[in-house]
Amino acid sequence: MKARLVRSAALLALTLSPLFASAASAQQPGQGVSVTPIFPSIAEERFRGEIAMAGLKELGYDVQAPKETDYPAMMLALSYGDADFTVHMWDMLHASFYSKAGGDDTMVKTGNIMPGVLQGYMIDKKTADAYHITSVEDLKKPEIARLFDSNGDGKADMTGCNPGWGCEVMVEHHMKAYGLEKTVTDNRGSYFALMADTIARYQQGKPILYFTWVPQWISSVLVEGKDVVWLSVARTDLPGGKNDVDTSFNGKNLGFPVDTIKAVFNKEFAEKNPVAVKFLSEMQISTDDESAQNLKMHNGENSAADIKRHAAEWIAAHRAQYDSWLADARAAASK
Repeated sequence: MKARLVRSAALLALTLSPLFASAASAQQPGQGVSVTPIFPSIAEERFRGEIAMAGLKELGYDVQAPKETDYPAMMLALSYGDADFTVHMWDMLHASFYSKAGGDDTMVKTGNIMPGVLQGYMIDKKTADAYHITSVEDLKKPEIARLFDSNGDGKADMTGCNPGWGCEVMVEHHMKAYGLEKTVTDNRGSYFALMADTIARYQQGKPILYFTWVPQWISSVLVEGKDVVWLSVARTDLPGGKNDVDTSFNGKNLGFPVDTIKAVFNKEFAEKNPVAVKFLSEMQISTDDESAQNLKMHNGENSAADIKRHAAEWIAAHRAQYDSWLADARAAASK
């Protein structure tokens, strides 16, 4: 009798185990697949990467430690299969990096990870109001440029963009296109260190001029409309001459395309992993959310553990939406 019971239990276990395995694989269709992310080395952009990795882990993927590099090398790594995905491509800003690395032949671009990302030039509102400065054209006037001179050479000192980010190409193009080279110095280096000096100058009541983008913490410290204002440009003038894109925000032509951050996959990985592609094609966070998280980092919550916790808190606050992305990704496994 006892032997029969043991045999019956064993048979029941064998019968049910495929059902449990099937349920597990339905919930985690990426099980057994290793995936290597690649991100920029800018800590302030790690937040959205942590959200993406958390979702892929819930889908069963074995997510490896992310590689970090600058944007051109990131595209090359994805093209060659040295990494599998990123959530950090600015669609228009990084278009040349993408195409030079192989473009659609070797990679798959998908989703709208973050729409409405902006770039442009800002000055402090006090100086803008006092001298009626509204456009970069005003900086061509020596008497206006001298207001922003911090080293005594008579030229406006502008905090510029890091080499390798892509925005430095745009800024240098604008310097020539808008005739600013004689009156403005584009100071490039470690952006956040330079911005620390810029913010200190503002706090001392001095005029400031800087390139910036949204999202990031600076927009929470120097608040548009209260502390600083965007400068407009007279006309859209972009490298390569493709000027029929939207460069306007709130009625001002900022001179930079209003951009969208995309996910990018290695093409071979994407073809084998529709689940991962579906998840990142739906994942989306707002510029306000990333700016708010970046401000927490600026205020001291900037360790790797802090950023991972911020991502977990964001997921908890958006759980219903997040679960819908996961459900759609799981459904993609059976198509």
